[in-house]
Amino acid sequence: MALSFLPSTPTLQSLKPSLPSISPPSSHAPSLMLLTSSKLTGPSPTGPFALTRRHNLSARASTSHYTPTVAEELADVTIFTASGDPVAFKDLWDQNQGIAVVALLRHFGCPCCWELASALKEAKARFDSAGVKLIAVGVGGPSKARMLAERLPFPVDCLYADPDRKAYNVLDLYYGFGRTFFNPASAKVLSKSRFDALRNATKNYTIEATPDDRSGVLQQGGMFVFKGKELLYARKDEGTGDHAPLDDIFEVCCCNPIA
Repeated sequence: MALSFLPSTPTLQSLKPSLPSISPPSSHAPSLMLLTSSKLTGPSPTGPFALTRRHNLSARASTSHYTPTVAEELADVTIFTASGDPVAFKDLWDQNQGIAVVALLRHFGCPCCWELASALKEAKARFDSAGVKLIAVGVGGPSKARMLAERLPFPVDCLYADPDRKAYNVLDLYYGFGRTFFNPASAKVLSKSRFDALRNATKNYTIEATPDDRSGVLQQGGMFVFKGKELLYARKDEGTGDHAPLDDIFEVCCCNPIA
């Protein structure tokens, strides 16, 4: 069964390919991001992440793509709460020693966005118990964010809208037609386990959550972990549905406990 990442009907089972009527800009050139593990050392973890240290992180996870000032570059980027209130990135977590998992989803009308949001919701209790702040950002306006929050459901206090994709641009996340529809990394979505997760996450899915500005559907996401202003982990989604393994995120969190 073929899946579309630009949905044309409200049900996952009947999604069909649909091409946006826009001319996307050139996508970023592909790159293989190599693992840097200098920040991933420390004593054996305890607490909510005690069972997570088990393997090297994803080969495409690396902070080397970013400057040491990336948190400062993000600091004054303004996004919106699901209720429509503007908020600066620097106000989302403690900029001194607070640990934050920042998940940049695709657009709010993407079924894979709902799948990742569902997985993050299930992981939130572990993050909370470790004092880790979960921040999920999606492409679209606040009203689109509310649709996901209400229908999935998803904790609204963790969900933010970036209609102009400002944070995505600062973090240099991939964008383009090929990345969205034809990247080989998206093939993993067709596995049985992923399809089942998609089906479960989209039981209350609505196409109305798609951004009004249809160019946003060509944006890819990424996953980041910060400790204060220090970037501990970064992984760009190569294609639609190419999410960072949550075990990677647990691994980073367990190796960098809050002081």
